[in-house]
Amino acid sequence: MFENNAGPMGKYIIQELRAPVTGTPEFQAMYNRFAKRILWIDDDVCPGAFQMNTAWYKAVPEKDPVFEEHVHEYDELIGFFGSDPEDPYNLNAELEVTLDGETHRLTRSSLIFCPAGMKHMPLRILRVDRPIFHFSVVSGPSYNGGAYK
Repeated sequence: MFENNAGPMGKYIIQELRAPVTGTPEFQAMYNRFAKRILWIDDDVCPGAFQMNTAWYKAVPEKDPVFEEHVHEYDELIGFFGSDPEDPYNLNAELEVTLDGETHRLTRSSLIFCPAGMKHMPLRILRVDRPIFHFSVVSGPSYNGGAYK
């Protein structure tokens, strides 16, 4: 029995943030004011892994939209979850996300599938009443998109 990520297979258990360098220093500072990144994994953090990002969105960012339209060569799954365990489908926030030119206003916990090559975003965070748990998974070894500008 090993504790947490000790032992030979512990290298596959990521428990501390190794944040990527994404965007300009100004973008990174702005991101840290409205979000708290939890964990990030990709091929650099754990050889052989695909890319995944997790964060809490806790405020409306000063940049609108916060993420720009972009496309990936791999499929992406994006999630936004409300933080009220008594009402988990209520996002307690209001977001706008654009998928291939079609804009959707989100007020409920959501999973979004973006097939490889599909334009997606911008993302606008319009209101945050309670923290939003956010994640994104790109099925490739690293993040390769133009969202962080």
